[in-house]
Amino acid sequence: MNPDDLLYAETHEWARIEDTPDGKLATVGITAFAVELLTDLVNIDLPAEGTAVEAGQPFGEVESVKSVSDLNSPVDGEVVEVNHAIAGHLETVSNDPFGDGWFVKIKLTDAGALEKLMDREAYEAQIREDQ
Repeated sequence: MNPDDLLYAETHEWARIEDTPDGKLATVGITAFAVELLTDLVNIDLPAEGTAVEAGQPFGEVESVKSVSDLNSPVDGEVVEVNHAIAGHLETVSNDPFGDGWFVKIKLTDAGALEKLMDREAYEAQIREDQ
C-alpha cells in the first residue's frame, strides 16, 4: 500500500478510502511514526464488527511497553471488518503498518469527516512541527 494514497488524522491514524457498491469504505491503521513512538507493542483492543464509530473518538486501544494509547477513528461509520490476525502477531503492525498491519474497515455513514483529514505532505509537516 502506498502511503501517498492515504489520508491522515492528527492523532496518527491513516485511512485508505475505497468506493464500493455499498458506499465508501475506509481501511484504518496507525502510521509508521506512531509505531515508532509506541515502540514495542504488547496488546491491542479492537472493536467488534457492527460497532458504530465517530470521527475523532476512540474505537480501541494499543498498548506498548511505554504506554496505552487510544485508537481514534478518522471517519464516521460502522466497523464492518476487524483484522483479528494481528492480535497474536503485533509485529505485523510494526513491520507493515500501512499494509497487513491495518486494524479495521469502516463503512462510512458520513463522508464529511474526510475533509478534516490530511494528505501525506500535510501529515509529515505536522510531524515536523510537533517535534
